[in-house]
Amino acid sequence: MTYTNIISLSDTEASLLTELAGNGKEIFTTRDAYRILGPGKPTRDALVRLVDKGWLQRIEKGKYLIVPLEAGPDRVWAEDALVIAAHLVSPSLVAYWSALRYWNFTDQVPRVTYVQTPARKENRTPLVQGMRFRIVRVKEERFFGGRTAQIGGSPVQVTDPEKTFIDCLDRPDLSGGVAEVARALREEEIDWKRLTEYLRRFRSGAVVKRLGFLVESIGLSHPPEPRTLDQWQDLLTAGINLLDPSSPREAHRIATRWRMGVNLPEDGLGVEP
Repeated sequence: MTYTNIISLSDTEASLLTELAGNGKEIFTTRDAYRILGPGKPTRDALVRLVDKGWLQRIEKGKYLIVPLEAGPDRVWAEDALVIAAHLVSPSLVAYWSALRYWNFTDQVPRVTYVQTPARKENRTPLVQGMRFRIVRVKEERFFGGRTAQIGGSPVQVTDPEKTFIDCLDRPDLSGGVAEVARALREEEIDWKRLTEYLRRFRSGAVVKRLGFLVESIGLSHPPEPRTLDQWQDLLTAGINLLDPSSPREAHRIATRWRMGVNLPEDGLGVEP
């Protein structure tokens, strides 16, 4: 969006921006503005004027992004999607396909930025600065494994590599599919001890089955020790789960050791003969 109505700031507007910048704020809420200028309509009016002038961009109701001077006279600016994601809901973790991309586990660039949270959020698919987000609510006990990343000087919580793989195998539909996860698993060095601890904590038999099948089938460059797979076997649950529940294909065979219905072409997964 291009703004042409760039006029000088009033003392009130300048005071607000200066105070926010001094506090290192790039994204702030109406409540933050109230703390600086006081609650009430004058502060809300100042925010509206700053949006109209191009000094602020409204992310969602009551939440704003400061447009920096580097945006130039037209006030055109696009903040990193991961930075915005961190402010859409609290607490939150950048997760699923977006985390795969952050860790360079995939060359694919998802069109949506995925955010995980245990909190309720009314709008789960916001559109901000032309960028699409999807907010995925998870159980409190499955919300863990975050690591702080610095994105353009801003701290952003991202699922660590091991939690990323677990989340992606829990929700392949949010991760580019199991084939995409398999390609990442094949080449990456993984902390298998941490991943095993996460499996116990996450408590999903389907994830254990998918992971066990892939690890034994696709020929990893850095495989776990056999005793690690024995530990995963102890976590198996009854019944057969599909390798990729987001795929419409029916299982063409059952991998009995992992109670896995293989419903994807195995050559596409890189399964060793």
